[in-house]
Amino acid sequence: MSERPVNVNSPSEPPMKPESPFNALPPVVIALTLLIIGIEAVFQLANAGIIGGPRGVGWRIAAIEEYGFSAAVLDRVLVNGDYSLDMLKRFVTYPFVNVQITQVAFCAALTLALGKFTAEYYGQVKVLCLYVATSIIGAIAYGMLVEGTYPLLGGFTPVYGLIGAYTYALWLRLGNAGENQIMAFRLIGFLLLIQLIFGLIFGGNSQWIAELTGFFSGFVMSAVLAPGGWSSLVARLRERS
Repeated sequence: MSERPVNVNSPSEPPMKPESPFNALPPVVIALTLLIIGIEAVFQLANAGIIGGPRGVGWRIAAIEEYGFSAAVLDRVLVNGDYSLDMLKRFVTYPFVNVQITQVAFCAALTLALGKFTAEYYGQVKVLCLYVATSIIGAIAYGMLVEGTYPLLGGFTPVYGLIGAYTYALWLRLGNAGENQIMAFRLIGFLLLIQLIFGLIFGGNSQWIAELTGFFSGFVMSAVLAPGGWSSLVARLRERS
């Protein structure tokens, strides 16, 4: 006598459907990543002659001139008092103008990974504020310490800001578990080591100033953005003093 197959789903419930991996990602993280990838896709299609016609080849250069940041921009704002939209927008638009497709790939991947964790821990709105704020602070530091018109481009500055937020959250968790909190800085240490090696091999530039500033500003801002905020941090420090 043959047995009937057992239905694992309840008769009153619809059949289970596989969950899309994008459902687990916060919308703000998806939006930032799509913006990074989408702009680069336009440049690649233009370079291939698929869109834009003959002028499309120069779209990336035009975007760098229109949306990139440099020390000259900060001089225009602080020295000449030029607070026009054309100047101020560059403090937040330069992360979305990358110069290489490999840079886009790393920025998109790190934004997805770190953005998911930080958005779940801090909240989406706070992560967006952190992304924008570290971009601005990193640009200001770059403009103050780097001379000339060499542009600051690419999303690594706010990505390092997310690394700072991730590091702070991990630092708190290790402290609550009674473990060595210095282990929270392994990721930034590894990235700085890789950056140093690449700089020695291929030659470096001054963008590390903005990136490192992004990390420290993200770490410091997280003291206020983390659950419990500044009061929670002060209470933990008093317990250990």
